[in-house]
Amino acid sequence: MVIVDQHAAHERLVYERLKAALANGGVARQVLLIPEIVEVDAADAEALCESAEGLATLGLVLEAFGPGAVVVREVPALLGDTDVKGLVRDLAREAQSETLAESLSDGGGGVLEQRLAAVCSTMACHGSVRAGRRLTAEEMNALLREMEATPRSGQCNHGRPTYVELKLADIERLFGRR
Repeated sequence: MVIVDQHAAHERLVYERLKAALANGGVARQVLLIPEIVEVDAADAEALCESAEGLATLGLVLEAFGPGAVVVREVPALLGDTDVKGLVRDLAREAQSETLAESLSDGGGGVLEQRLAAVCSTMACHGSVRAGRRLTAEEMNALLREMEATPRSGQCNHGRPTYVELKLADIERLFGRR
């Protein structure tokens, strides 16, 4: 029997798709019908706006919206229906630890790759199915087929396993049969 953590598995798949899209010239964007206004503190808004060009490469288009707010106009298309405010707030928190604009600029070398991976990971987390959401049989099958075709799908971006396998002996042991 195989038990899959659907959020962790989907997060890895979205992360790998984001990395592939980035490697192929940029992430496709979805224009928001109604732009999303996200309130953050003034320093975070400034850091996010300084990072706007790099974030646009990753499919997230935002701009200043007065002091302490940004307006998000486009999101990465492959994230689908995502928590835009949560994503931007998480990126703002990451911007506090180091300047997001500097790390998304061309001069970062290996740091740039690490930073892009971290931003892609945050985006993937927000664009993945939530734990506890009931998937249809078709969605479950599609998730499993995509896991089979995706490298490193056995663990999520944070290093946790995306599935566990229980052999018959393991199940028998759980019921005191062995």
